[in-house]
Amino acid sequence: MKRMFVAPDPGRVRLRFAARAVLGIGAAVALCGLAGQPLAGAVAGGLAALLALFTVTDATVRGQAVSTALLPVAGLPVLAVAAVLHDQPVARDLAFLAVTGVGVYARRWGPRGHSLGVFAFMTYFVAQFLHTTPDRLPGLYAAVLLSVATAGAVRFGLWCYERHLPAPVVPAPPGGRGLARVTTRQAVQATAGAGFALVAGHLVSGDRWYWAVGATWWVFVNTSSRGETLVRGFRRVAGTVLGVGLGLLVAVPVAGAALPSAVLAVACVFGVFYSAAVSYTWMMLCVTLLAELLYGLLGVLTPALLALRLAETAVGALGAALAVLLVLPVTTHAVTDGWIQRALRCVHGCTSEAAARIAGDPGADPTPRVAELERLLGRVRLSVAPLTHPLNPLRARKRRARRVLALLDDCAREIHGLVAVAADPEASHDARLPAACGRVAAAVEALTGGGAVPARTGRTERAGRTERTGRAGAVEPVLVHLHGLEHALAELAGPLRGPVPLGLDRAA
Repeated sequence: MKRMFVAPDPGRVRLRFAARAVLGIGAAVALCGLAGQPLAGAVAGGLAALLALFTVTDATVRGQAVSTALLPVAGLPVLAVAAVLHDQPVARDLAFLAVTGVGVYARRWGPRGHSLGVFAFMTYFVAQFLHTTPDRLPGLYAAVLLSVATAGAVRFGLWCYERHLPAPVVPAPPGGRGLARVTTRQAVQATAGAGFALVAGHLVSGDRWYWAVGATWWVFVNTSSRGETLVRGFRRVAGTVLGVGLGLLVAVPVAGAALPSAVLAVACVFGVFYSAAVSYTWMMLCVTLLAELLYGLLGVLTPALLALRLAETAVGALGAALAVLLVLPVTTHAVTDGWIQRALRCVHGCTSEAAARIAGDPGADPTPRVAELERLLGRVRLSVAPLTHPLNPLRARKRRARRVLALLDDCAREIHGLVAVAADPEASHDARLPAACGRVAAAVEALTGGGAVPARTGRTERAGRTERTGRAGAVEPVLVHLHGLEHALAELAGPLRGPVPLGLDRAA
């Protein structure tokens, strides 16, 4: 958890992300109140604004605006179905499972499909939370539309800081056809896991069963393999346990008082957005406390309800675990290997763009490739997380995984240095640059294609040491970074080609 406090925040992006969320969601809830919406409408509107600000991650601002505008198109029909089926338990539950499967399957269409799928699922979920019936639909429709519009106005008008940042390149999910496609397998898994959670959740509570289905759903979000899903399930339960404990100390004594509940809710919203990128456990703590505050405002919060939430969360996490272990499992090794190979190819692309820029090509720009590399490395860290988890008993694989991450971080550091040199208008071409780039390309090709990784020669080692200690301006700094990159790639051959696959599974 210490990562929450020590994780770097370049450009204060996480801070701005969280502050804008507080502003957008607060404005949406306030406008719902001014429009005469009851508490249920304000809750639905606040959740719609939260999802609009949290889940939309298209690569461009224009794409984000289009996805935000499409959210009600995905959510409002689902809300109507949930309301119509409110008094028909069997049809209601089957429809919930269908929304779960379709929502996960939609990830095959990238970030937009993901955000629309999440919005559709959460709209059905909040209909259960609020016990929505058809007569309440007009008011809830108005609350959702008003809140999404308000969140959009804040995100794309009042505070669109993305316009001043490089366009993010979001890695696409692994491809394939039919059941070879990860998103297809996950849709089947999520539906099976949600089916288990729905049945078991009903056995635990006939009123709050949907908590278990929601827990299963969110365990699957942003995961690709069974190892990632198991780790996320563990972290979800851990965050819920901590949130329930904090709720007993904070939310229960507040007992639904409007002003302290509002202040604490603002802090929770900030915490959800600020911690999302670095700690799922902390994010779940904030989500749990926020839910407790909402139940306090609705007048139903008790210690027994908190215990029930913990039980339903455990049921949902168990459903997700059983699904990924028993239904069309996606091996950790296969997913990890795919993300590492994409990251290495991106390293080569960054190097080529930076070298071309230094050589005088005005059209070469490594900045977008660097942004892509950062996101790919984020996916690698997520994929390798099961190996580096403290509870992982496979110590040899844990050491290898940490070594791979450290060397990939070395590659990223050298790439950043290379790009900084490329941005210097005084940088000039050096005759040794093509040879160094060629060695980097050969090393990447060997790691991704199975060939022999070129060894660092004594001459290269001596050159690297000379350039680091005694350059007098004759040797370009770019060569220092290229030699460092070459060294890191050569070192990667060992842990990536060990006798056992780099993953939780014993075979690819």
